[in-house]
Amino acid sequence: MRLVIAQSITFARMSTAPSLEEFTAEARAWLDANAAKRTVGSPEKDLVWGEGEFSVSVFHALTFEQERALLDEVMAWTVKKAERGYHAVTWPEEFGGLGLSTAYARAFGKLEQEYVTPTGHETHSVTKGLIAPTIRLFGTPAQKEQWVSRFLSTSELCCQLFSEPGAGSDLASLACRVTRDGDEWIANGQKVWSSGAQYSEWGILIARHDPDIAKHKGLTAFIIPMDLPGVEVRPIKQMSGGTSFNEVFLTDVRIDDSLRLGEVGDGWKVALTVLGFERDHSDQSGGSRVGGSWRQLIATAQAMGVTGDPVVRQQLMRAYTHFRIEGFVNRRAADLRRSGAAPGPEGSLGKLLWTEGMTYVSDVVSSILGASLVADTGEWGTYAWGEHVLGAPGYRIAGGSDEVQRNIIGERVLGLPPEPRVDKDLAWKDIPR
Repeated sequence: MRLVIAQSITFARMSTAPSLEEFTAEARAWLDANAAKRTVGSPEKDLVWGEGEFSVSVFHALTFEQERALLDEVMAWTVKKAERGYHAVTWPEEFGGLGLSTAYARAFGKLEQEYVTPTGHETHSVTKGLIAPTIRLFGTPAQKEQWVSRFLSTSELCCQLFSEPGAGSDLASLACRVTRDGDEWIANGQKVWSSGAQYSEWGILIARHDPDIAKHKGLTAFIIPMDLPGVEVRPIKQMSGGTSFNEVFLTDVRIDDSLRLGEVGDGWKVALTVLGFERDHSDQSGGSRVGGSWRQLIATAQAMGVTGDPVVRQQLMRAYTHFRIEGFVNRRAADLRRSGAAPGPEGSLGKLLWTEGMTYVSDVVSSILGASLVADTGEWGTYAWGEHVLGAPGYRIAGGSDEVQRNIIGERVLGLPPEPRVDKDLAWKDIPR
């Protein structure tokens, strides 16, 4: 199902900013009218062992129909919020936001946790949190008018067409080619690990327009309709059970030049901007989170009766400390993002903390559960952790590997000498493969 916002929608606006108390009261009234109140507060705050859903998965393990239904629910909720600007509290009014400060955004986010709302989805987050702000930075006035509000409200979805079989962490070495043909470009190549491509109406494509110059300089970005002739999407079965990832094949795909994002040769800048937003996990600093939370971890330890073990207690305290530090880093990144600034290297620190935290949680919960982690006894909150353990390694690669994040932090934050790059000044076509 495709959800579309009518052009005639008007957003509630005030000529002067309301007080925080007025804003909160109005938002609470709107939420009361449009969502059911949770019976026990936020989904994590009052976790009761054995009651409700226990999800710590990193990637969805759903059928195509189940995942489509989940996406439709979260899209519909965002579209509903967009009628009042609650989906983008800090964004300018020209894009459907409210133009208010981060304090208002935090207030609405905290308030929303008190209500039953749809579970998030990666493709929804990519569209709203990565693609919309990137187009805001690089798009022409016409492109901003066409796409930013649409993607910010997720009335339509957009996926990333970045990684390739021979260009993962070294994204700049990608081989997908585009050739200029008058007012069009002809694209040929293959992309892989494109999350949500089978559900997306649009894709942001990074392709090589010039193989005769350095690899970073010969790239150009496009926003393409996923139903163009020559675009083929093939889902990939994951070991966790789902098919969120895809291969995407482009065969003589004709792309109008009006769909180019940024100038010819700006593809690497566009890619870095998208990846910078991808590494920002500031939206996961509170409440439920992908891959499980501290409350779920401590509740599992308590249910297993191991919190009195000194070794386990040390492991749990280390995990708690990590969660808290990650939360502080995410809060700082959130303030920068909501101010409209381009993502910086702080996103690499947040992303690295997140993946290291998930890896450590896998180790801790494995020692706590033992065989219950791999044998489905039907006991609530035990075997479910297997989805976390299977999914956590994937995010050590997504958005740039852990090693890439350390290089970024070392070079751009600490000012350390850069890694030796023997291909830095070579033309892409001359780089050995």
